[in-house]
This record gives sequence, C-alpha cells and structure tokens, in this order.
Amino acid sequence: MFTVTRPDGYQLSTDPTRLDLDRVHHWLSTDAYWALGRDRDTVERAFAGSIGFGIYRPGDGRQVAVARVVTDRATFAWLCDVYVDPGARGRGLGTWLAGAVRDHLAELGVRRILLATLDAHGVYAKVGFTPVVSEHWMQLDQRVTQVTGKEQQAGSPLTVEA
Repeated sequence: MFTVTRPDGYQLSTDPTRLDLDRVHHWLSTDAYWALGRDRDTVERAFAGSIGFGIYRPGDGRQVAVARVVTDRATFAWLCDVYVDPGARGRGLGTWLAGAVRDHLAELGVRRILLATLDAHGVYAKVGFTPVVSEHWMQLDQRVTQVTGKEQQAGSPLTVEA
C-alpha cells in the first residue's frame, strides 16, 4: 500500500479498507457526468478490480476525494473515476491526487497512463499529461446512450430526423 500525508494534514492512501464506497457511489452516481446513475454493485466491482486512491481530511479522516486506476501494474494504466468532493475543492487536492497516482505507478514501472476528461485538462497538465494523437487510438464502446429520444449504440452514427 501507498500512503502519503501533506503538510496540511490531508492523507492520500491506496488502502482499500479505507475507501468509503457508499460515499464514492454517491459522488459518482449523482454528480460525475461520466457515471451518473451507476449502481452501487458496479462501483464496488470496479474498485475491487482496480487500485483505489482516497484522500482523507485531517482530524476526522473523512474521505474527500477518490481516483481509480485500472492497470496491469507493469506497463499500462487507465486513470478514471477521479472526483473531489465539492466542499474540498480549491485546495489543490485534484492535482495532488493525479501526481500521486503518476508517482505510485512509476514506482511499479508503469510508463503509459491514459485518462479521459471533458473539463479538467488543466489539472492533469500540471502533472505532465498531454493530449493524445487520436488517430492512433481506437475503441469499442458498447454502452447504450439516449440520443434524441431514441436509444443509440454509443459510437454509432447519429441520425437526426427533421
């Protein structure tokens, strides 16, 4: 396990027993655009198969941030489900979390970390993340989404009727 404490008392840990999955589920399913409506069982299974990072407040130890890393622990990792509680934002916790993930994975020998974001590019750029050349990457996205009132397969051509 990996644990580090900032001078202001915030503690970051990969100890899975410290993760408050009820709190994490609430954050993700109600406030994270990428996971709205995600059920509790899915959150639990996702964290069970990943490295979970939690940030805990000084004093009472309440969890205030989370990140999940899907990795082979050797060459590749995907950083996802990064969330900082609204009441804890503005303290640099997101940048600290992303940097700690980077550093912990480097200790394991992981040299490529991917992530996707719609709105936090600046946070990740501060710790070295850069845009990818999208033509090199492909995906198979089998999620079903609601588009124009019709169910569409994510990634399928969108047909708009006038």
